Amino acid sequence: MRIRSTLIWRNIIFWSIAQTLIPGSVRAQFITLDSIEIFTKHDWFKLKHTVYFQCKGENKTVLPDVIKSDILYTFRGQESWQPMTEISGEKCKRCGIYEQGSLISDKEFDEWELCPSDFSASQIYTHFKEKEINATFVCHGCAKLDSVSAGAATGSSSKEEGDNGSKVAIAIVAGVLCATLVVVGGVFMFRHSKRMKLQRDQARFMKLFEENDDEPEDELGLEPVL
Repeated sequence: MRIRSTLIWRNIIFWSIAQTLIPGSVRAQFITLDSIEIFTKHDWFKLKHTVYFQCKGENKTVLPDVIKSDILYTFRGQESWQPMTEISGEKCKRCGIYEQGSLISDKEFDEWELCPSDFSASQIYTHFKEKEINATFVCHGCAKLDSVSAGAATGSSSKEEGDNGSKVAIAIVAGVLCATLVVVGGVFMFRHSKRMKLQRDQARFMKLFEENDDEPEDELGLEPVL
């Protein structure tokens, strides 16, 4: 048991150092069990419980100390069977806590999606199911993931603010250009209409002048000289 514990913690230290030194690597978050209390038993043919934790596609992690219901068991996170599992990035895992049966198949206390986002700022997550279990988990490394996500969110927010500012500036420039075009067009139309009116007045005046110039000859009865 001591050899297994040494190997587990050596692997944890190795992966922590490797993920720190390798740029762009996906950091793994190790999940340990802090406490657990079971409220019932599913196999009444056994005097003691055989409780285990398991994620889909992974091996069982038997909790050897958890043998009775209605007792709160606490752990230090350094037991030989710790950590329970590990999660990478923001991807969830389908995990559960089960009771190993003797005559019938294993029964689940509960099964759920275990996600890095479930853990609080203090890296603690409590899973409770009425009349079944109350378990508290600790995520080692989730705080780093939160800080990276927060930095990414801040960068995205700054980019969105910059894009919004550019759109506002473009809208203002477009508005000024449109207003300028409207004013210039109005002035041009005003001058054009004024010039056309002046030309019409001049033509009317010339027509009246020609008509007045022919009237004296008609009144005197003068005939044109051959």
